Amino acid sequence: MLKKLLGSALLLTLLGGAACTPQTKSEASAVASEPSVYFAGDTSAVKDGGVQVIPISTPKGKFNIWTKRFGNNPRMKVLLLNGGPGATHEYFECMESFLPKDGIEFIYYDQLGCGLSDNPKDTAMWSLPRYVEEVEQVRKALNLNKDNFYLLGHSWGGILAAEYALKYQQNLKGLIISNMMMSVPAYGKYADNVLAKQMKPEVLAEIRQIEAKNDFENPRYMELLMPNFYVEHICRIPLDKWPEPLTRSLGKMNQSLYVTMQGPSEFGVAGKLLHWDRTKDLPKLSVPVLSIGGKYDTMDPEHMRWIATQVQNGTALICPKGSHMSLYDDQQTYMNGLTKFILAVDKGEKKVAL
Repeated sequence: MLKKLLGSALLLTLLGGAACTPQTKSEASAVASEPSVYFAGDTSAVKDGGVQVIPISTPKGKFNIWTKRFGNNPRMKVLLLNGGPGATHEYFECMESFLPKDGIEFIYYDQLGCGLSDNPKDTAMWSLPRYVEEVEQVRKALNLNKDNFYLLGHSWGGILAAEYALKYQQNLKGLIISNMMMSVPAYGKYADNVLAKQMKPEVLAEIRQIEAKNDFENPRYMELLMPNFYVEHICRIPLDKWPEPLTRSLGKMNQSLYVTMQGPSEFGVAGKLLHWDRTKDLPKLSVPVLSIGGKYDTMDPEHMRWIATQVQNGTALICPKGSHMSLYDDQQTYMNGLTKFILAVDKGEKKVAL
């Protein structure tokens, strides 16, 4: 999952619209090939770049959620759930360089407490069940349904996407779980037993010493993690060349949300997600599922491959050069696989061969 930027702009952390109308295959093809159709949208309203602010109801009252549609395709709409918990939609901006050429519409969405959406600054609101109901309210407001709705969750967003699908999969056309294992305890064990042991012993010992003191604001903590962990397992692009949308998004991390859900440590979970585990429930998912992982990910790539064998209609995509941010450091593999999956499901395929 994803944590925070501390100090300089490059000090980052971890973890991980229009109403739908029927459309013929020829019309779907036109959407993909004609920019004028893809970007047309609703011609009866003043153009606002696709932004839609959605009021949602919660146990603590009403709040506003920010969304922005990019493109227009009544058959293929991808709602993006960012990681963190507590980052913003902005690191998904790389999608603009790939999805439009295949006519795939996608929707940026800042979860409550993130980015341009309201922030109630109330830790009682940082709750997985409440976020599931938030997604459902957003879905209804955007007119997403089983004929067009693809849900992509990255890192923490993968937890939220899986949880949503297990309750509301009847509303989905396809599910993409990106760079997130389906068991937080297993994720913690992988960090401890595999990733931590790849570090130099003296580096790991100093990190453990800082964590034992709960001294997570110590600048030395990040000084150790950045070259020894994040550049290895979060984004393998050289630190001074990290993509600007990524650093911009993570620089806006809501620390209250992150620590409440994940906890402050990079090698263990201590927040509300501590015991989250949906591995036994995966066979309940009948909707087409794409599970994406990276060879160098913070998430066990073999677990990500295994997810696809547990759901009824699963496909695995393991990025051989990728880490937690495979959408950047193994971008061609990630985007090619993602678009192939969406286009295949749109054609009626359930088990997609990549």
